[in-house]
Amino acid sequence: MKSLPSISQSFSVKYEYKLHFTEKLFALSNPLLSEILAKYGEQAHKVLFVVDGGVYLKHSDLLDSIEAYCDKFYRIIELTDVLIIPGGEESKNNNKNVNQIIEAINDKHICRHSFVVAIGGGAVIDMVGYAAATAHRGVKLIRVPTTVLSQNDAAVGVKNGINAFGKKNFIGTFSVPVAIINDFDFLKTLEQRDWISGIAEAIKVALIKDADFFGFITKKASALANRNQEAMAYLIHKCAEIHMQHIAQGGDPFERGSSRPLDFGHWAAHKLEQMTCYELRHGEAVAKGIALDITYSHLLGLIDDSTLQLILSTMSKIGFDYRIPFCGEVKQIELLKGIEEFREHLGGKLTITLITQIGAKKEVHTIDIDKMREAILLRSIKKEELSC
Repeated sequence: MKSLPSISQSFSVKYEYKLHFTEKLFALSNPLLSEILAKYGEQAHKVLFVVDGGVYLKHSDLLDSIEAYCDKFYRIIELTDVLIIPGGEESKNNNKNVNQIIEAINDKHICRHSFVVAIGGGAVIDMVGYAAATAHRGVKLIRVPTTVLSQNDAAVGVKNGINAFGKKNFIGTFSVPVAIINDFDFLKTLEQRDWISGIAEAIKVALIKDADFFGFITKKASALANRNQEAMAYLIHKCAEIHMQHIAQGGDPFERGSSRPLDFGHWAAHKLEQMTCYELRHGEAVAKGIALDITYSHLLGLIDDSTLQLILSTMSKIGFDYRIPFCGEVKQIELLKGIEEFREHLGGKLTITLITQIGAKKEVHTIDIDKMREAILLRSIKKEELSC
């Protein structure tokens, strides 16, 4: 048989999504959500709401507000159901919650022209997004993040996922949400721990991309720690803006390459979360990972001591405990396994982001293990403070 020529084709798809800022999203006087849905046609759209259980406990009127809102805008929104899902990282640790959402999508006849609205912290947003992206090969998703970390980082990207095999986000998808809606009203009920935690992601992007932004964080460290809403609103807006600019203009929105500058400090953070059975919040682990990697940068001679101390003191003023809660050879070895696991997650070539000054990054492809061990010891809680 005569050989046939290969067929080659290429195509491009334009993606666009918006991050909206509001307060009291489900107030009857706030038309934002209805206006977003109305852009997809004048008919009533089926909507499945999935709510973080922790958010529900602190906003006991939320379900009534959602129902009343949908009743008012019934020509645009057809409320199919409201699912309450346990919040926190545990929500991502198995398929139970994913299956519950997919079953609801099936039972309520949610199609690809219908919507899933995820309301919650970053873990729930990740998990619901994964469920929505896999049902029907993709149901339209609207994210309503309710924590600092999810409003400035986790919910503004295009990634979804769940944990598996003891590894963070081992299973997941890239899927662009229809919209993200940051409702600052949800932040008012956050525990102090969660208020602070998300600031770590702002410190991350400032250190690698924007010295002026880090200057703002340093100047406003006490205000941020004391829950100044104006300072936090600016921090969230600026951090989210930098994240979205990187996704759209960084040349690799679906992370096909090995460079992950937005994962600065994350190789250790992901491993620390796993090693503490996710008792550490993601932002808390990121703060520790940043502290470790800037210490390593200092040991390599990439940054001077004054830069190192400025960053550490800023984190302390905000309220971060950036020490690593382990000591001993066995725990060091386990933590260092995070480097190899990070390499696997990247897709083959190890690429770790370090800084050469505030606002400037450098990517390295090898790690000096002896110096990294030294950095771990410098940032670890002393033996007399922790029973190993």
